[in-house]
Amino acid sequence: MVKGVQQIPVRHIQEPELSGSFSIRDLEKLLDGKDMLQELHRHDFFLIIALKSGSGQHDIDFKAYTIADHIIFFMRPGQLHKLVLKAGSTGYILQFSGDFYPSAAELLRRAGQQNHYQLSETVSVKLQHVLASIFEEHRDKQERFKEVIQANMSIFFTRLIRQLPPSSATAETRYRQERLDKFMTLLEQHILTQKQVSQYADMLNISTYQLNAITKELLGKTTSTLINEQIILEAKRCLLATSYQVNQIAYHMGYEDPSYFIRFFKKQTGYSPDAFRHNSG
Repeated sequence: MVKGVQQIPVRHIQEPELSGSFSIRDLEKLLDGKDMLQELHRHDFFLIIALKSGSGQHDIDFKAYTIADHIIFFMRPGQLHKLVLKAGSTGYILQFSGDFYPSAAELLRRAGQQNHYQLSETVSVKLQHVLASIFEEHRDKQERFKEVIQANMSIFFTRLIRQLPPSSATAETRYRQERLDKFMTLLEQHILTQKQVSQYADMLNISTYQLNAITKELLGKTTSTLINEQIILEAKRCLLATSYQVNQIAYHMGYEDPSYFIRFFKKQTGYSPDAFRHNSG
């Protein structure tokens, strides 16, 4: 990583009552009759935008979503997003770190499989009711309020997971899915320094053959393809969310030869990094 180059503007939670690990806001009050406009940035925490009603647009890692009623956006740490939320939108926005809710790692993993949930009105009402309880606990801060918030979060995530396609997975399939999920998490965390299949296989304590078999079966892609896709995703994030030169981004991405990075980027996308930045901008 080149010295002095930040990945992308990163936002942090500011909530001293819970050691900076959790916050929840009422969207209507937060907007206060004004539009919310957020340029490209990323967070170092989980972000949930749970809309009872709303309009606007939300771009998450280069995929655009139209904001409408009864939608939930679930974002994992590190994802790049841009938000236009129109005045009058209602619901809640939650921010929390993994440390706030360590016992819910499995729930977070499963809920985080999707960034976008379009709910029925019935399900939306149920989830908004749970969030209202969390909001009240966070606002009033009575005895053991953190435990009550965490209990309600478990209810929220359980009901959200029920919206995912049903699974009839065997124990072996579940194991492969868990390995894949762990691999994808490691990929997001280490892509700047680790780009070889063998490195991720070692971290997972499985062979490269096993890792390739898992990614091919569950995603229809080789492990190398997924690594290349993550490299390109991170490069695109840097190209659009920073003003750094292409050679700086190449060094940041772990490439000592910027010309090799440029050729690699063009082979994967059909564009040079400069052309991608110009066309997307």
